[in-house]
Amino acid sequence: MSDTNNQLPGNTALPNTTEELMQIALAEKGDYKYTVEDFFKKPSRTNFKLSPNGDYISFMGPYERRQNIFIQKVGAEQTTRITSETDRDIAGYTWGSDNRILYVKDDGGDENFKLYAADRNGSNPTELTPFKEVRIEFIDRLPDDDDHVIIGMNKNNPQLFDPYRINIHSGELTQLAENNPMTPYSGWQTDHNGKLRLASKVVDGVKVTLLYRNNEQEDWKESITTDWKEGVSPLFYDFDNGNIVYATSNLGRDKSAIVKFDLESGKETELLFEHPEVDVAGLSYSRKRKKLTTITFTTDKRHQKYLDKTMETLYTRLKKELGDNEIIINSANKNEDKFIIRTYSDRSLGAFYFYDKNEDTLHKIVEVSPWLDEEDMANMQPIHYESRDGLTIPGYLTLPKDGAAPFPAIVLPHGGPSARDNWGYRPDVQLLASRGYAVLQMNFRGSTGYGKKFWSTGFRKWGEEMQDDITDGANWLVEQGYATADKVGIYGGSYGGYAVLAGLAFTPNVYACGIDYVGVSNIFTILENIPPYWEPFRQMMYEMIGDPTDEKDSLRMERNSPALHAENIKAPLLVVQGANDPRVKILESDQMVEALRARNVDVPYMVKYNEGHGFGNEENQFEFYKVMLGFLAKHLKG
Repeated sequence: MSDTNNQLPGNTALPNTTEELMQIALAEKGDYKYTVEDFFKKPSRTNFKLSPNGDYISFMGPYERRQNIFIQKVGAEQTTRITSETDRDIAGYTWGSDNRILYVKDDGGDENFKLYAADRNGSNPTELTPFKEVRIEFIDRLPDDDDHVIIGMNKNNPQLFDPYRINIHSGELTQLAENNPMTPYSGWQTDHNGKLRLASKVVDGVKVTLLYRNNEQEDWKESITTDWKEGVSPLFYDFDNGNIVYATSNLGRDKSAIVKFDLESGKETELLFEHPEVDVAGLSYSRKRKKLTTITFTTDKRHQKYLDKTMETLYTRLKKELGDNEIIINSANKNEDKFIIRTYSDRSLGAFYFYDKNEDTLHKIVEVSPWLDEEDMANMQPIHYESRDGLTIPGYLTLPKDGAAPFPAIVLPHGGPSARDNWGYRPDVQLLASRGYAVLQMNFRGSTGYGKKFWSTGFRKWGEEMQDDITDGANWLVEQGYATADKVGIYGGSYGGYAVLAGLAFTPNVYACGIDYVGVSNIFTILENIPPYWEPFRQMMYEMIGDPTDEKDSLRMERNSPALHAENIKAPLLVVQGANDPRVKILESDQMVEALRARNVDVPYMVKYNEGHGFGNEENQFEFYKVMLGFLAKHLKG
């Protein structure tokens, strides 16, 4: 075991050494075309964006193994690296003007993102928010203002985000509104002129009020108050910047739809689009032409409905040349005549293209991962199965390209749990399929995207019906002949990690092994240790997960916390944790490992002290997945 160091988070006597863990990796034997590194190494160039004038292209690429920002003039070969981060990847970036790039980065995965800026040539680097333990989030990039953006920041109170206009050269701040701990504001939005005119606030812990104002000098006016589980979520103002907004709404309906909403009357005025099976939340528009362009929604795959002939013509042109790949407009210049196009599929991270509308030329910039041949990758198939109580559970099944069923299988529940899995390329899924494993992902009840009934049916059902849906998926794999009952493992991160632990503790005969990646082990302690900026939503979390002050809920939470029932776990378990995780703190993994080791159970435990909620540094990803493969080979292939 590693030496104790009181300066590091958690019980540093618990994690296994790298040498001990890599011994596990040796159990994976075989001559494979692709290595772990092939699946997880950083692309040489990705995340391309156009400057506002369309003259320059930016992208992210590796420098000292970390993702940094590079710039090149359209049509030129030479590139300029403008950042030199070596401890952690830049988390995201945008053009602040034609000459200024903005980017965000945290420290070791703590998710306290700071805002930085640099000129297009790399000069004048500036840390715009040099505040300790403060997190920023973007509200509006202000495309018509070359000197400012609007951000939210919890500098005054770690629980609350106040909106600021910040100078992207000097960092000078102007606070635009004040948050209130009694009725905390949970979101801020601007109109098309960059004026802060929309807000939402939490009322009595479980209600949400939408507020608006005609200008930044007026007091806020209430538009509508709803229960937090339903309501109206403004997307953007109508183009006259009046009192009409385009929004998603599930008022009086199960599935969220795209509507026009009158802020003054607090009522919907027009239904633009709804889908009978899924929530619809994606609405795009042309800022230049002031027209709605596309509605996007996801059933088994992503779909688009065109609202604008110009956009439909553009996509038709692109599809003619790019075929059946998924196509996304990744970036456009202000004049909307130059575009960065991204393709992808379930078997490929695709490529980036530059399209010049005036010249009608489409030029491939780069393949994202050219070292992987998509013909060698496995198909991700949309599937459905029925839960024991009659719900239809949608999901995705990836089978190895070679060999015949039954395969050793991995059940892979998603995190959140208020999230959903989607069709597309996943490196961990493709890695597992390449090693002969079938992989099943499912959108169990409590997942989002399928309406408020399907979502809320998972409330207070951790370890119960939500877990049953996952177990039913494991049984479905066996019933369909894709796997045998003794060769099914379970792997997941965050809530998916909780599902791993719950699966091993509460259905100990279903899984041959489990891999818990930054997972929740104790429902009481996860609620006790939420990040401060989640505090305004505590009562909502109690409704979703359980209220520890309520006797009935408390008994249920005790019953469904795997760390409190470690004696039931008999299958081998690998635990993986980022020490700086602000959401699922290291305490969650420590107590699980301690409970098992108290029973003399050998549970391999990997901790990385420069990571948070999931591993971002590629060397840590390499190590994790090599150990995972060895662990699975021992317990599912042996």
